[in-house]
Amino acid sequence: MLQDIRDNSRGWIAKTIIGLIVMLMAFTGFEAIVTGTSNRNNAADVNGDTITLNELNQAVEMQRRQLLQQLGRDFDASLLDDRLLREASLKGLIERKLLLQAAGDARFAFSQGSLDQVILQTPEFQVDGRFDAARFDQVIRQMGYTRLQFRQMLEEEMLIGQLRAGIGASSFVTEQEARAFANLERQTRDFASLTIKADPAAIELSDSDVQAYYDEHASEFLSPEQVVLEYVQLDKDSFFDQVEVSDEDLKPLYESEIANLAEQRQAAHILIEGDDEAARNKIEEIKKRVDAGEDFAALAKEFSQDPGSAVEGGDLGYAGPGVYDPAFEEALYALQQDQVSEPVKTEFGWHLIKLLGVQAPEVPSFDSLKDKLARDFKAQQVEQRFVEATKQLEDAAFEASDLAQPAQELGLEVKVSEAFGREGGATGITANRQVLQAAFSPEVLEDGTNSSTIELDPSTVVVVRVKEHNKPEQLPLEQVAESIRGHLLQERAAASAKAEGQKQLAAAEAGEAVAADWQVQEAATRSQEGVEPKVLQALFRMPKPAQAGEPTFAGVTLNNGDYVVLRLDGVNAPQEALAEEELAMYRNFLASRAGQQDFAALRKQLEAKADIERF
Repeated sequence: MLQDIRDNSRGWIAKTIIGLIVMLMAFTGFEAIVTGTSNRNNAADVNGDTITLNELNQAVEMQRRQLLQQLGRDFDASLLDDRLLREASLKGLIERKLLLQAAGDARFAFSQGSLDQVILQTPEFQVDGRFDAARFDQVIRQMGYTRLQFRQMLEEEMLIGQLRAGIGASSFVTEQEARAFANLERQTRDFASLTIKADPAAIELSDSDVQAYYDEHASEFLSPEQVVLEYVQLDKDSFFDQVEVSDEDLKPLYESEIANLAEQRQAAHILIEGDDEAARNKIEEIKKRVDAGEDFAALAKEFSQDPGSAVEGGDLGYAGPGVYDPAFEEALYALQQDQVSEPVKTEFGWHLIKLLGVQAPEVPSFDSLKDKLARDFKAQQVEQRFVEATKQLEDAAFEASDLAQPAQELGLEVKVSEAFGREGGATGITANRQVLQAAFSPEVLEDGTNSSTIELDPSTVVVVRVKEHNKPEQLPLEQVAESIRGHLLQERAAASAKAEGQKQLAAAEAGEAVAADWQVQEAATRSQEGVEPKVLQALFRMPKPAQAGEPTFAGVTLNNGDYVVLRLDGVNAPQEALAEEELAMYRNFLASRAGQQDFAALRKQLEAKADIERF
């Protein structure tokens, strides 16, 4: 057979087929190389717009920081799954990109001047009610943004907000729909209930019942699998005492620190919107009145078309370079104290600018900053040494058959953990999710290797190794008998209550007398206090009685095992007329909900139609 194949492969047909295959592989292979190279810095492509890995990494870090702020300082950061964070962040970036594309297609826009006003009027960027550039820089730096990045992010948020508002504001409900909803919401129900208690004390349970349950569910009664770890721990703080610092080391840091201090200027302006001759003539008329001695603030209140600053006499507060439009900023920094500029044109219109005040930066002395600079210098050196030591520990642990050698090389102590299972321990490294994953991984648990370095927090890394592995064993009946007994008693008590309850329910539906007193409740609302939520839920799902005197019945099991028989005697429509204010509230609520649903549907539609490729 092999000889036949060899002979046939020498024919011209075979050679032609092989040639075509080689050409196809060459083309597809080259395309794969080019595509792989061009996309190695990208996370996804959305309708031709790329999402870079840098954008994804920044989004992941932002989401991590927000979660840690919400969950509190004591939350273990290792419990955050990086893979899930990355997936969620990429999904959010893709959705954001789709919404921005939709906003662009709909020709939504948000001007740079409007961005300036949003920034200037944001309370988080203000000190004593005034915009403060230093505060602005501090806040956005904590968020992980530069000024340019923040402005871009803010502009995108505003565009998406316009799109959302446009969709949401277009939703409406009719008066009839609002009244129907209000009638249902305000509806009350007259009912009676009969509760059959689940009583474990009334249940007889033999030892053979416990034995039978134990035998049937033997796999549920195993001792937990546990491990005991050996580990070495590397702490960043231990490097601080090893770093020496001199004044010569700190001088460059000091020069850099004071070089970043910028002069702050307090500006006021009068804005006349538009770029036509009428707008220019108007601003020139106002300039003549200023030159004639009229109060600038009074004229700003009367004529300025900037609603954010006009009420303050045009006062924009203190700000540093990079905040205002370039033409506006150039004119501002050319002014002397209390001087008013000539008319200045920007994309927002025509301005008159007055310099109200100048705050020169206070240059601190070297001695006043020395301690801070020393800490910063040490932190940089320690970070470098910590990274190098972490790499050394990683390499040593990989090459060694135990932890003794890595510990000796780095002067560390081999520690031993308490025994713990796959659910983790209460404190220490045994409560760390990454340690758990490493400890029970096949490489560490079964092959007996050292783990790679594990970051417990930004200042601590460990390498772990399994010292003992305690496999699950069958627990004796004596140890679990009481828990089995309690479970069976509750289970059978609930079953007995349900059987009796269903018997009473059938009798009530047949019109027979029930040998118990009903608990009557009139005009119960959907949020009636003193009534179990499960009971209310079942009650408002029951069909309305066909006519008076012919109630409907239902039954529901509560979480504690009790069974409740329900008798619905009547459904009451609201008697009070719906006030116009209430009707407006219901209409607004329903319209808002419909708008949210429409916007959610838009997102789904955009994603369904989009050409999305994840790399």
